[in-house]
Amino acid sequence: MSTLQIGLAVGGGLVLAVMVAHGAWTSRKNQPRQATPDVTSNETQPNSGIEPELDAAAFDVASFPVPMLERRPSMDALIDIIAPIALESPVSGDAALAAMPTTRRAGSKPFAIEGFNEATQRWETPALGQRYATFQAGVQLANRTGALNEIEYSEFVMKTQAFCDTINGTPDFPEMLEEVARARELDQFAGDHDAQLGFVLRARNAAWSPGYVQQTASRLGFVAGVIPGRMVVPASLPGLPPVLGLSFDTQAAMADDPAQSAIRELVLSLDVPQVDRSERAFERMCETAQSLAQSMDGVVTDDNGLPLPPEAMSVIGAELEHLYDTLDQRDLSAGSALARRLFS
Repeated sequence: MSTLQIGLAVGGGLVLAVMVAHGAWTSRKNQPRQATPDVTSNETQPNSGIEPELDAAAFDVASFPVPMLERRPSMDALIDIIAPIALESPVSGDAALAAMPTTRRAGSKPFAIEGFNEATQRWETPALGQRYATFQAGVQLANRTGALNEIEYSEFVMKTQAFCDTINGTPDFPEMLEEVARARELDQFAGDHDAQLGFVLRARNAAWSPGYVQQTASRLGFVAGVIPGRMVVPASLPGLPPVLGLSFDTQAAMADDPAQSAIRELVLSLDVPQVDRSERAFERMCETAQSLAQSMDGVVTDDNGLPLPPEAMSVIGAELEHLYDTLDQRDLSAGSALARRLFS
């Protein structure tokens, strides 16, 4: 073999080696970022946690901050149609439960029956072994599906009447057209003052693996939600809706090999009417977004992909303060039981 051939062979080998090395480097550079070895098992399992749920009955009322300290029935004339039910004589909880309708909805609206407990002198959902001096039936005027309509009102009447026929009660229904008009007015107010915010965090360069996202988010107080690809910041009080949500591609979270799943964007969310003002939810949302962007080499944008600098976040924050004030004035303070029901 000539010197020229040897030189060409060596040169070709060097070029090949450089190409292989560059390919390996490019492949490694484009791999999703992985969690570091100190990640715990809870952080790597997308659905290992329990997302807080709304369960007001599980709370110790004495521990609630104002205005949740009030002990009152779950129904409220502010957002419910309430029909009093007169009785000829007290009715047992056993009989009331047997007469209850099989569903707790009239169309898309929550429906409920409560009894006035003779012993405790309180309104409550009928329970075994108790006696009730009177009852009331109620249906919610509006929720995020819209205002109560005439068909839903009629279903409310039929369910209540069937209950009354069984326990020998006499209902007193308010006038339908007035209540439907009230439902539309409440729905208009709710629609004008609802706020569900979302920030998008997009990767600048390398994508993220699910484990990397979970590990990074857990350091900021997030825990795994019940749905794969969702994490939440729990509220200060157990059982209340989460303060913030963080979601990413469910398929990536459920992949056979999550380490190879590439995530390029996350959605940080806040359901404003569901979270008490004292939680400082929007401030924490902004702080969290900026912290995630810095640690994950991402950029914070709106739904349209436009960057959200701190100045834009400040403007949104000021508008939210006005929203909180308006909800307070309407006795529908963010995070209150009534607000959580109306904005659901």
